[in-house]
Amino acid sequence: RQHQARGLGHAVWCARRLIGPDESFAVMLPDDVIAAETSCLKQMVDAHAKTGGCMVAAMEVPREKASAYGILDVSEDMGSLVQARGMVEKPKVGEAPSNLAVIGRYILTPDVLHNLEKTEEGSGGEIQLTDAIAQEITEGRNVFGYRFQGERFDCGSKAGFLQATVAFALERPELREELSLF
Repeated sequence: RQHQARGLGHAVWCARRLIGPDESFAVMLPDDVIAAETSCLKQMVDAHAKTGGCMVAAMEVPREKASAYGILDVSEDMGSLVQARGMVEKPKVGEAPSNLAVIGRYILTPDVLHNLEKTEEGSGGEIQLTDAIAQEITEGRNVFGYRFQGERFDCGSKAGFLQATVAFALERPELREELSLF
């Protein structure tokens, strides 16, 4: 339990006693809802089985919106998989290294927990998970971005929540006809 709102990195660090010392673990942010035939996390687990290291879900965003996300600095683009050479949390407009944003699904190694112990407050005065993952790159360990197949809804906003509700309702046969009248 996170007793103070000190950022996502701090929240993950608070769960450290629940994670085995040699186990990779997943982090899923509930405000990122992803509709996909195969779940985003399953796609990532399959890719992670081949690569190891840390992996973050990623998607292209308009450059003008990059400052709202953690952004990957890509060293190698292999299609659905990218090798990261860096990560920047909420870069200033025009300073993002790419438009490949980190979305709320992560597969992380226990090393990230050790990094979080020594991570200082970053963007927004919070302990940023992005900074601890970026430390993995600095220390020569692999970090990958995974371009998942599916549609992401930002349910942290009212509009995103409503879009997700309508999209999922339209997928249900018993609701589709009634909702299609609008």
